[in-house]
Amino acid sequence: PSGQLRQPQQLVQDTHYDLSRARAALFLAVIQDRPGAQHDVEALRGLCQALGFETTLRTDPTAQAFQEELAEFRERLDTRSGPVSCALVALMAHGGPRGQLMGADWQEVHPEALQRELSHCRALRGCPKIFLLQACRGGEQDAGAPGDMEAEGQGLSLTLWPWSPDLGYVAYRDEKGSDFIQTLVEVLRAKPEGDLLELLTEVNRRVCEQDVLGPDCDELRKACLEIRSSLRRRLCLQA
Repeated sequence: PSGQLRQPQQLVQDTHYDLSRARAALFLAVIQDRPGAQHDVEALRGLCQALGFETTLRTDPTAQAFQEELAEFRERLDTRSGPVSCALVALMAHGGPRGQLMGADWQEVHPEALQRELSHCRALRGCPKIFLLQACRGGEQDAGAPGDMEAEGQGLSLTLWPWSPDLGYVAYRDEKGSDFIQTLVEVLRAKPEGDLLELLTEVNRRVCEQDVLGPDCDELRKACLEIRSSLRRRLCLQA
């Protein structure tokens, strides 16, 4: 009837994505010649498994394999017996100045093509799709301003369907892993029930506060994340 009050559970369903069904994650990570990348993979895989994601890992894919693995991932989701709630794709590789990723064979693959592949997935219609990109987009290094916590240079990327970082900047990573992935895992493990966009803002704050030594440079540099979202509801990865 008109004017009838909705129950609390209905209000939650209206404002939050329903993640009660299966969740799937795909990691495509170039490890060779990327010291510390294995630590990022291990940390992110542990987080996703703790959050209930069925996780598939492919290391050192060629450019062609990047595309093929996304196509196979989409097909597996479309042909599985039960419904899917959410998908997460992590792309970790060397990058180029025009936003392209470099496969293990040093051939180019464009993140937009990979994101389009998942957009055709019937099983994910209306479901959140999370893309994490950890790659350089050039050789520029942002020194920031003294005490600046809002560095202009965006050397890392986190996309919530879809985007990638500003052109021209490096993404910092050392033998312990990248600031982006390691901070992301730390924040989400501490509060997995939190709203994802709010948690990502906290990740960005922590990354921006860090001073890092740039590659081939003794001066301190800044990094910052770019977060792009077209989500229409709150997304909490753990109820």
